[in-house]
Amino acid sequence: MSAPASYLLERALVALPGRPVEVRDQVRVTVADGRFTSVEPDSPDSPGDPSAVLLAGLTLPGLANTHSHAFHRALRGRTQRERGSFWTWREQMYGVARRLDPASYGALARATYREMLAAGVTSVGEFHYVHHRPDGTPYGASGAAGGAAGGAAGERENALALALVDAARDVGMRITLLDTCYLAAGFGRAPEGAQVRFSDGTAEAWARRTTALRAAAEREGVVVGTAVHSVRAVPPDALGVVAATGAGRPLHVHLSEQVAENEACLAATGLTPTALLDRHGVLGPMTSLVHATHLTDDDVARIGGAAAYASFCPTTERDLGDGIGPSRALAEAGARLTLGSDSHAVIDPFEEMRAVELDERLRTQQRGHWSAGELLAAATYDGHTSLGFADAGRIAVGARADLVTLDTSSPATAGTGADEQTAVFAATAADVVHVVVDGRVVHTSADRAAIGAELGAAVARLHDEPPEGITDDGEATP
Repeated sequence: MSAPASYLLERALVALPGRPVEVRDQVRVTVADGRFTSVEPDSPDSPGDPSAVLLAGLTLPGLANTHSHAFHRALRGRTQRERGSFWTWREQMYGVARRLDPASYGALARATYREMLAAGVTSVGEFHYVHHRPDGTPYGASGAAGGAAGGAAGERENALALALVDAARDVGMRITLLDTCYLAAGFGRAPEGAQVRFSDGTAEAWARRTTALRAAAEREGVVVGTAVHSVRAVPPDALGVVAATGAGRPLHVHLSEQVAENEACLAATGLTPTALLDRHGVLGPMTSLVHATHLTDDDVARIGGAAAYASFCPTTERDLGDGIGPSRALAEAGARLTLGSDSHAVIDPFEEMRAVELDERLRTQQRGHWSAGELLAAATYDGHTSLGFADAGRIAVGARADLVTLDTSSPATAGTGADEQTAVFAATAADVVHVVVDGRVVHTSADRAAIGAELGAAVARLHDEPPEGITDDGEATP
């Protein structure tokens, strides 16, 4: 879709020089080359430029989803049929991971990213660890069945990662592809089962491949960052390699999501996961610690002292029974909150925002831990900055021209004030009616039916087709 050069926003959350971020009325914005060139509140209804498009409702900056596993979208509604734990859920997730190939993963990611756009997400941090064929053979390896012909080696061996990048670019979303190091099934254990797809064998081999991925993938709107899957999946002597390879770039880590992970780390190293990461130079201002659920006071102090980000994913954390992390304590120690949808049990950044506050209320039996403004900052500017897009997440002159417009007359939002409180404590993803990314219209409410159809087809394809390299009768292909 082509984008007009000027919008008149009925109400908008803007960042004006010398003022706090606030909701203002009748905001005229002009856009050139994908950026805001003017932001003028209290503009008249009949401006000199009659081509301005009126966006009724409340308009926000673009939202950032800082933690995504796109293929988990295929699990929604399929893992709730019996009792279990995070670990039993993980086996179901591995079943989907075994079935991915570049084509099916690209189709699922494209549909999932469209669902994110429809919820107001304009940048995604994709935590990517399914790197190789089901038997662990790299894509494009000499003699591998179906290996790609021609093209750079970095493109061939990163076929799955590039399918994700292409999916995001195709729908008009920015992506930070967090190429993940995953070398072990646990402390002292080699990868097992589906995990062989995740492993490069050594940290040095991972570093070589992710360096090749940067060369093949990075362009406008695409950042290639790095990730440590978890302390149980990356041996201590490999952590420094990951930190050095990702220096100056976004670096993400699953941290202390489960008590069992903490116990195993203490038994193997004598340290908590946070202390282990700190010892090996992984903590820093470009580090995002995903979940950060089961932390000691010392862990909180280390994370805050490093000015790291804490990427909370409340809808997934409650879906998996993980627990409630110390969000307010982390912020008070100096960490910066961001938000993700992780397993995509729900894709609704408004639900993630309010869940942080509501979960703190459950944990403490008190109200009022997070203001709507703080939670919007986590979902917008801080989230984008953690992904390497520090020029996104604000409606301000010079910033990337992202606009997310909410219907303020829906059953959920009517009568709620059309302000910050509406966005955080009333709105849902279904209230998003118009989305602009880098000056281009990428979603309107008319697209919802098509997104649903695309998701249905992509998920059905993944569940109905045999895994890559396996025939319908269960025999391995030659």
